[in-house]
Amino acid sequence: MAAEGEDGPGPTEGEDDAVRDTATEGENGPGPAEGEDDADAEAAAGEAGADAEAAGSAGPAAGEAAAPALSEAQAELAAQRIERERIARRKAEREAPVEAGAKLSGKAADLLAAVRAVEGGAKPPTVYFDEAPAAPRKAPAAPPAPRPAAPTAVATPAPSADTVEGVRAVLARGGAPEALAGQAAAALGEDAAGQLTENPWRLLSLPAVRPTQADGFARALLGAEAGPGDERRTTVLVGWLLAQAGLKGHTALEAPVLEKALAQYGVPDPAEALEVAIAEGSVLVFHEPLGPPVAESASDAEDAEQPVRVLVGLEGAAMAEESLADGLARLAAGTFDASEDWERAAGSAPSPSAAELIRAVAGHGLVTHTGGEAARAEPVALATAARESGLRVCLAAHAPGGGPDRVTVAGLLSGAEGPGRDTDGQFALDLLVVLDAPQLDVETAAALVESVPDGARLVLSGDPGVLGSAGAGRVFADVLAARTCPQLVSRTPDPGPLGELVSGVGIGELNQVDAPGKEVVIVPVKDAGEAVHRAVQLVAESVPRAFGIPADSVQVITPGHGGSAGTRALNAALKERLNPGPGRFGGFDAGDRVVHVPSAGRALAARVVSADAEGLHLDREGVRIVVPKELVESQVRHGWAVTAHQAVGTRWPAVVVVLPGDAAQALSRDWVYTAFGRGERHLSVVHGVDQALPQAVAEVPAKPRTTRLTGLLTALATAGAQQR
Repeated sequence: MAAEGEDGPGPTEGEDDAVRDTATEGENGPGPAEGEDDADAEAAAGEAGADAEAAGSAGPAAGEAAAPALSEAQAELAAQRIERERIARRKAEREAPVEAGAKLSGKAADLLAAVRAVEGGAKPPTVYFDEAPAAPRKAPAAPPAPRPAAPTAVATPAPSADTVEGVRAVLARGGAPEALAGQAAAALGEDAAGQLTENPWRLLSLPAVRPTQADGFARALLGAEAGPGDERRTTVLVGWLLAQAGLKGHTALEAPVLEKALAQYGVPDPAEALEVAIAEGSVLVFHEPLGPPVAESASDAEDAEQPVRVLVGLEGAAMAEESLADGLARLAAGTFDASEDWERAAGSAPSPSAAELIRAVAGHGLVTHTGGEAARAEPVALATAARESGLRVCLAAHAPGGGPDRVTVAGLLSGAEGPGRDTDGQFALDLLVVLDAPQLDVETAAALVESVPDGARLVLSGDPGVLGSAGAGRVFADVLAARTCPQLVSRTPDPGPLGELVSGVGIGELNQVDAPGKEVVIVPVKDAGEAVHRAVQLVAESVPRAFGIPADSVQVITPGHGGSAGTRALNAALKERLNPGPGRFGGFDAGDRVVHVPSAGRALAARVVSADAEGLHLDREGVRIVVPKELVESQVRHGWAVTAHQAVGTRWPAVVVVLPGDAAQALSRDWVYTAFGRGERHLSVVHGVDQALPQAVAEVPAKPRTTRLTGLLTALATAGAQQR
């Protein structure tokens, strides 16, 4: 690596607690980033009425005026909601509904008994929370029977003025800011006022509200009746904790972990609170076997008990994970006779790894492919070969760009991009290749896989070393761990000093690399102020002068939004240097580089064009979009500096990674791997964390996520093998 002097790159120089993880983390949106601002948010929360005031300042009241037309984000969310509803209908056809709130008996009673047994340290009864999965369907020889076409997305109606006024009156009685009325009415529906009156803790349905704030609101409405063990409070709190865990990537939590979290929020009997939530049907409980199946022939029945762990989750994530497992098993069961066209394509492939991928996809319905940035050429070669064989092919990526033949996953699901859907409501394609598969959360993946028709092929491709999805789940990692389909590992290395550096980080080694062309430069700094100064100098002067890369093609990446060298501070300094102005469009000026976040996990680079009564006009790679003025504050932020979560899936000619001293605790191997891998030609590291950087690379792997997909896929594969 090289160290950089004032005038440009210079000569060479040397070089969790699971419960706490349920705290909110705005990794991809304009809110607090990557856990850095969580402590600040908690401190600002405080107690009771003052807390509610802080919550109300999070943004304008929602739902007080209906938008005249669907925005891009609304269309995407509506389309995904429709897909989720269709998945739910299909699952309902296979399983009888279970009424929530009824007195527990039979299987439900067994579930609670298992929870109690685990909590008491005893061996749980032999009961399986999920029936043995049905054998996966084989791909039919003939076209599948028609399915209903997916309905057209429609906007969710805004709550009525009377509903909002009713909620406003309840909020006023409880000392909460009336500005939350629109948001609460939109979240809880037309009976929002009645729900809040009956159970004030339902205020936790609003993203800006914390438990301390909801407790103060409840005390104001209920008086002494609002105790920490109130069943209304504990039931809502269980759901809220699981929702916060979802923001950290978990689709479920182990029962002891959830009970520990409840205890930290003052619940006097966490085990009983969890049982009540299960009994009321607000959460689901699952029994997941641990280790290989116990032999049925064991002589001692006691010794033959299958070790298990008890998981608790919300219905949405559970349904998505099960539907995803069903869909993946359906596709994995498909086998094909490879034609001569496929073999010819493999013979002319640009690399041995590409040839292996083509041969694997020729005969199988589901294939995974892993590799670094250079390996992305292999699924592209596969797509070309499949098109030449007459197949309908779609190549989908996490972020826009990368070629005219690629679409985004979000655009494909919403219908704005890609081949569209056939008369059965399925994608009109024969092969879907998904790049950046590690960024698939379980909800998106379920909607995607459910839309792949029977008899089609699916390839999930990506780099397992990068940061995971913004939403719940670890889909790609779980599919790899299940080993229920062919897995191709690319042997194509990333070239040059940058490739050598990033490859080393991927295996836990931060190596000093030989960079004769100054491809990698280290810039030591003493404090955050110097880090900001040096980052601006690199973007505006050093990199353009040394490499001929314009400032607009240099991206700054930093661990968080807050702090003295977070994205807020860096963007303010970069704007002052590169595009100074008064911020006449709600803090933005024409020409500003921005990040548009229409939904969680989608950070789209754009540039401000203008603003009017309709909203903020942006240019996104030649496509004009308008962000309604009431959404600008929550969806748009300056984009000269971003977090690694926002940068994943995109590369720039040059990248400046800023590591101020206060970022040491935020670093992990996958964060460093992702950030360092975003540069195509040049990487500058503004280094102020001393030994924390090599320690993070060597000792801090990705935070584990609790999910069920691997177990579900394994069970489906086992059941299918037994029935064949």
